[in-house]
Amino acid sequence: MIVDCHTHVDFNAGDSVTSEHLTAVETVDACIVLASPYGQSKENNKKLSQYVSKYEEKMVGFAVVQPNEDKISTNNLQSITQKIGLKGIVLYCSDCGMHPTNSRTMRLYESAQELGLPIFFHNASPSIKANAVLDYAQPYLLDEVAREFPSLKIIIGNMGVPFIEQTLSMIAKHENVYADLTIKPKNVWQTYNTVVAAYEYGVMDKLLFGSGFPSGNAGQCIETLLGFNMLLADTNLPAVPRGIIQNIIERDTLKLLGINDKEAEVQEETDKKAKGKRTRKKSKKKD
Repeated sequence: MIVDCHTHVDFNAGDSVTSEHLTAVETVDACIVLASPYGQSKENNKKLSQYVSKYEEKMVGFAVVQPNEDKISTNNLQSITQKIGLKGIVLYCSDCGMHPTNSRTMRLYESAQELGLPIFFHNASPSIKANAVLDYAQPYLLDEVAREFPSLKIIIGNMGVPFIEQTLSMIAKHENVYADLTIKPKNVWQTYNTVVAAYEYGVMDKLLFGSGFPSGNAGQCIETLLGFNMLLADTNLPAVPRGIIQNIIERDTLKLLGINDKEAEVQEETDKKAKGKRTRKKSKKKD
């Protein structure tokens, strides 16, 4: 199963953008769509929900939450999943000027762990804005989060660029911390160095395939990832076994993040409660 763990859709840009997104994800079996941090979280999440619900067999939406401004209670996060059907949370700590371990954000993680919601940290990227707080993008800051909430599924977006070494250390250290290997087809050398470093760290099983759409296209990203070894044919540079690279592309990210498992668990709990209510009603009638 091929899952693109990192895509965006700008719903303010018109139908052409959604059409481009639909075309781009034809290559994959499923994709995660991350809500935008710009504007009101509630409105952005609503638009995302309406979009992914049309293609629920193909798409999973992650709600944006800004803990400095939004409600972060367990009930509020539960409404994101049960009322509008989003399956995870995306945080933009760097863009929003929010330290990832401030008191409100830590309470958010507690609720997310309780509900089994994975969190995608979109903290840095090659196009990071001038007013973003780069300090808050450092992956090592999530070490406290992973230690405090060991069952919380964490994805470090964009390999934590420009702090790739920190990212590799984090995913090597913590069982439930993963990294989004967002591929830039034009940056073959960067891709090569990142993958080789992950291979040498022994953490290839913790990398998740992502395109970063609209900055990348899943098909082109897959070709880049599979093809960079061919560029090394006449060199003495180290290569990475093709089978291991193939495993990154075919990794079932949704299963790893427990998204489908959690849905089944929630449904089972709902069914139990409904059954209990029916039993109590029957008992009252007999009385």
